[in-house]
Amino acid sequence: MRKLLAAFAAATMLALASGAQAQTYPDRPITMVVPFAAGGPTDTVTRLVAEAMSKDLGQQIVVENVGGAGGTLGAARVAKADPDGYTLLLHHIGMATSATLYRKLPYDTLQAFDYVGLVTDVPMTIVARKDFEPADIKSLLDYVKANKDKVTLANAGIGAASHLCGMMFMSAIQTPLVTVPYKGTGPAMTDLLGGQVDMMCDQTTNTTKQIKAGTIKAYAVTSAKRLDVLPDLPTAEEAGLAGFQVGIWHGIYAPKGTPAEITERLSKSLQLALKDANVAARFAELGTAPSTEAEATPAALKAKLESEIARWKPVIEAAGQFAD
Repeated sequence: MRKLLAAFAAATMLALASGAQAQTYPDRPITMVVPFAAGGPTDTVTRLVAEAMSKDLGQQIVVENVGGAGGTLGAARVAKADPDGYTLLLHHIGMATSATLYRKLPYDTLQAFDYVGLVTDVPMTIVARKDFEPADIKSLLDYVKANKDKVTLANAGIGAASHLCGMMFMSAIQTPLVTVPYKGTGPAMTDLLGGQVDMMCDQTTNTTKQIKAGTIKAYAVTSAKRLDVLPDLPTAEEAGLAGFQVGIWHGIYAPKGTPAEITERLSKSLQLALKDANVAARFAELGTAPSTEAEATPAALKAKLESEIARWKPVIEAAGQFAD
């Protein structure tokens, strides 16, 4: 009985401490980890949202770039952090695909994190060097199928958005291409601009500026409908790629065991941030839109992650591109 009473008292004290912590949260700066290099598409999204959330929370959110291993190094860093709400992770679709891509993850994707909410779902674009021969998306499909052994498809490394979209593209056209992995989106785009590689499939947050400037050739967008920011760019479905819709969704996570009061506070702050006029305007310029209030919730992000793990598992296994 004494042991039971002691255990009950300890649990009560822990709950009281957790409640007190949640009531004063946040009382110091928060670190938001981006598991990719600075300057990339996910980093851009993170910095916009972090700035807006900082205003509401009354504490600065410091963005920390922890790149490497397709985003898994940064995710592992957050998984091991204290569950006190002061270390967060903003990750994209790679959070779901890494569960299949990597044979030896240092964390259990569905068990190592708590959820804050969805941030945005960025469309992808199929682009090429500006002097690539095909004139439009339909002729592109014919060309790559006829020249599959010499067409080069760049990506920013295993687990990157461009890698995932590239796999989906090859699966959709049932044609394997020569893939060229880089150590980030920047080097991949640099070589595409320089004509060292032929094609890439990447987020509008990284390609819109180059498309508008005419420094790369754009063929299609992977959204369900055309984008206001790129109205002349057809959807992949318009070209006959039925069901080819790829969005690089982003979400915010906390270490497992973070008090529910804190994740709910962060979720409310995220919802306000996504209504910020500057965030909405900048997202529109980049070809994307903020998540809705209903999507920027722990439950919505959890459901999205679970469904996306199931969706991508057969695609990755069929491609046979795994990492240790």
